[in-house]
Amino acid sequence: MSRASELNRRLDLLENWLQTHPDLTAAAILTLGFLLRLHVASGTFLDPDEALHFWAANRASLAAAYQGSLHLSHPPLLVFVLHFCRWLGTSEVVLRLSSAIAGTAFCWPAFKWLTGLFGSTAGWIGLILLTFLPPMIALSSEVRQYALLLVFIAGAAYLLERALAEDSAKSMLGSFASLYLGLLSHYSAFLFAATLGIYAILRIASRRFSTNVIATWIAGQMLGLGIAAFLYVTHLSRLEQLQGAQVSNWLPTAYLPNSYFHAGSRWAWALTRTGSIFQYLFGQLAIGDAAGLFFIAAAVFLLRRKVDRGKFGVDARLLGVLLLLPFVLTCVSALAGKYPYGGTRHAAFLAMFAVGGVSVLLARILKQRMAWGAVLAVLVVISCNSFAWRHRPDLAREHMSEAVEFISQRIPPGDAIFADNQTGILLGHYLCQQKPFEPDRSIPNFRSFECGGRRIIATGGEDFWFTTDNFFRRWQEMVPTYGLRPEQLVWIIQAGQNANLARELRKFPEFRDLPTQSFGRNISIFRLRADQPMPGPASSAPAGES
Repeated sequence: MSRASELNRRLDLLENWLQTHPDLTAAAILTLGFLLRLHVASGTFLDPDEALHFWAANRASLAAAYQGSLHLSHPPLLVFVLHFCRWLGTSEVVLRLSSAIAGTAFCWPAFKWLTGLFGSTAGWIGLILLTFLPPMIALSSEVRQYALLLVFIAGAAYLLERALAEDSAKSMLGSFASLYLGLLSHYSAFLFAATLGIYAILRIASRRFSTNVIATWIAGQMLGLGIAAFLYVTHLSRLEQLQGAQVSNWLPTAYLPNSYFHAGSRWAWALTRTGSIFQYLFGQLAIGDAAGLFFIAAAVFLLRRKVDRGKFGVDARLLGVLLLLPFVLTCVSALAGKYPYGGTRHAAFLAMFAVGGVSVLLARILKQRMAWGAVLAVLVVISCNSFAWRHRPDLAREHMSEAVEFISQRIPPGDAIFADNQTGILLGHYLCQQKPFEPDRSIPNFRSFECGGRRIIATGGEDFWFTTDNFFRRWQEMVPTYGLRPEQLVWIIQAGQNANLARELRKFPEFRDLPTQSFGRNISIFRLRADQPMPGPASSAPAGES
């Protein structure tokens, strides 16, 4: 038997298996996806954002946890989940468990949604991509809102299709219940809700539905608007007051400047940012670029045809609108300065639309052969994981354990610790042994607290991580403000992403021989006397540096 014949025989067997055992196969894929998420979740210490979410949840009561959530830039649902999960333990894997479960569960309604709208081949391709693409695994292995958001918006989309296909008020209620939980998970759900609302209006206008379904949809929309108004009044409108104007403006000006429009051609900016979204979602530059082109081709194909696909029997032109609409709404929001549009985790809610479009075109190219689609999807995720364009920083859990042991054994209780904002959050979590703590915010630009008899002085949120420029400036403010004696030793600790201060300081003559204790590449500790002179503003960049 030739190799080609043997390959076709194996593909025929796989095709038959997928047709006769779809639920069992999907369950096996999801089980493997869950195990991968648990593996990733257990290998690293919390990053500062994760520790900050646990800090907000680690309160004596649910009401206190809600008050803590108001200092975050997200709705409160994850904080509530963490508040109860902490009774199971406070290890990294336990705190990330809800995300691993939600991120895995998301793939099931997304699979059913894709299959119902675009057919079985697109469904299998989409399931494999959403389960195993590197960013989907990463987002499900962190103490963040995105996994909860994804499972709830996928549930809302799938149940809406069932409600309209079956003329079912019960499924419509389920769709709205899932949507409300999405709104309470992350503010990008507002954009998803607008997408689903516009799409539902177009669907409802295209055929007759029962009075119960229409009435349920109208009531659900009204309650959804009420939830959105509540979140705006109690949280969004107060963020600048709670966090400070500098912190609120940090996202579009310093953290994600490319994801907001500032100048130039809006069309060129929108096209570039759209491409970066696909690069992020696929975790690989070349494959992401190809996926973006496939998505556009799929949308054009759907918009130009009036074909019913899948068991939900939706007009293909409406499906084209459905795939494009969330991208358009998010892009418009970024142009208005309201929400980032680009290749970051903030685009996570676009994943099932992006993957849906790619899956549609691949299924058409493969002539709806499920086995070929599954094999191609596996090859894509293997390539994306093997040649990922962005690697996680060195946050190995053992490095944090070694750093905490060093602090406990080598830093005397009388010495002060000076840290940037992200490191202060991490020290509060690990040095305080996951116990509740409340920093003193009475001094502008600084936060201070005590753990294990040691005083930690950290910068405010506008200095999230130390650079040489803000370190020199804050040091000169901190020493007199906190009344440190000239001979007093101050330990500078930096942990987390962009922990480059020690390396950057060595470029200056004053710090050329600075002894530093490092734990991996993302934790460093060194000490200075309180009277250590700092380079002036004119020296903030060493000679020859730019």
